[in-house]
Amino acid sequence: MIGGKMLPSKSKEILPVINPATGQILRYVPESTEDELEAAVHSAREAFSMWRDTSVSKRSRVMFEYQRLIREREDELVQAIVEENGKTIADAKGDVFRGLEVVEQCCALGNHMMGETLANAAIGIDTYSYKEPLGICAGIAPFNFPAMIPLWMFPVGITCGNTYILKPSEKVPSATMILAEMALQAGLPPGVLNVVHGTKPVVDFLCRAPEIKAISFVGGNKAGEYIFAEATRHGKRCQANLGAKNHGVILPDADKEKTLDALVAASMGAAGQRCMALSVAVFVGNSSEWIPELAQRCARLKVGDGADPNSDVGPMISPESKSRAVNLIGQALNKGAKIELDGRNYSGNFLGPTVLSQVSTDSPAYLHELFAPVLSCTCVETLDEAIALVNANPTGNGTAIFTNSGASARLFQREIDVGQVGINVPIPVPLPFFSFTGSRASIRGDLHFYGKQGVTFYTQTKTITSNWRTLHHDESPSKSPSTAMPIMK
Repeated sequence: MIGGKMLPSKSKEILPVINPATGQILRYVPESTEDELEAAVHSAREAFSMWRDTSVSKRSRVMFEYQRLIREREDELVQAIVEENGKTIADAKGDVFRGLEVVEQCCALGNHMMGETLANAAIGIDTYSYKEPLGICAGIAPFNFPAMIPLWMFPVGITCGNTYILKPSEKVPSATMILAEMALQAGLPPGVLNVVHGTKPVVDFLCRAPEIKAISFVGGNKAGEYIFAEATRHGKRCQANLGAKNHGVILPDADKEKTLDALVAASMGAAGQRCMALSVAVFVGNSSEWIPELAQRCARLKVGDGADPNSDVGPMISPESKSRAVNLIGQALNKGAKIELDGRNYSGNFLGPTVLSQVSTDSPAYLHELFAPVLSCTCVETLDEAIALVNANPTGNGTAIFTNSGASARLFQREIDVGQVGINVPIPVPLPFFSFTGSRASIRGDLHFYGKQGVTFYTQTKTITSNWRTLHHDESPSKSPSTAMPIMK
């Protein structure tokens, strides 16, 4: 989509979009050509001056209409996500809804876009600041949240007055195209949002194009490290959310039923293909006795095509993803882990729920993000040991503690070095009143997605110091200019 028009690509390189549950080729997506990428930049550049001067109120009204259309066409988005990503229907609806929440916040984003004012900072001098748009921004989205992650990106960027170029994952392009079509329908002017497709050559173009001022990325470590380095090397702002190893700490005083259900859902949902999946369970003291029952509950989940309303766990995105996870499970077993539930006996891209126990911190299953329905269990004696274990891991996306002790919870939230903490909440992704605050090796860049920090990322501060001072009755004009460093009194 370039300049508000859905255009057939002239590319001779096309990539198949495959249903991971069936292996069926659903459609093809082009590798956008250099000319098409340049056209997207030109379109965004031409639209910027008009859109920057559009009132914040009018931009917000576009978001009001946009959120209505997303609700109205939810089923269409859900179908595209289930087909191309493999999510269950319920999980795909959650994907759409968590993105919709960001759009809802954009309806009132002006509250976060206000500057600051100080009258009479010095005699007769006022200082005030504005938050102004950057220009053209770009987003590079992953396969695992076809609706939510794009909606983390461009609605905030364009409501702040920027124009945007979005590249969805080539594995799941359809949800983005539907969202882009709806944005036009909501009243977004042509050129404000443009969509391109492809793989590394397109990423390289976005990172290097001098007109693009900022890059948002969510995805794996290797790609994220590369994009952050390449974008910043070319003078761009970059926010890059990378991989994670999220720990759940279980104390013996936790509500057993609720805790076990939470562990099952947080580790196996979306076939474990979430950057906030709870992939490590740290059992403290005699809570380790719950591991066999945890495995039993995981075994009750139905593995199948996400289009089946009865499915709980859908397929992994590709044969390569499944093969990697299966190999890491095998390596973990060779390293001394014990298998409590083995999900490797499924065909196709399906990997059933798998529970490993006696997983050490030097196990391949612990050292790598499996991005699969695999839960690694380890045991410690005290909460202090659990905190030390979590803090020793380099990633910092999210963690959770399960307990009925307020004192234990408070100690945990204070001492833990992780950006997002859940207390009896297994996946502590904040609502967009706040920002997504993963930390340490889980992020590159210092400004987070959505919320106040999202606005700061997509704007630049302009500070004005104005002097409308008139001479006081007992003052006389200066006889000669001063070359000394000016001071304000």
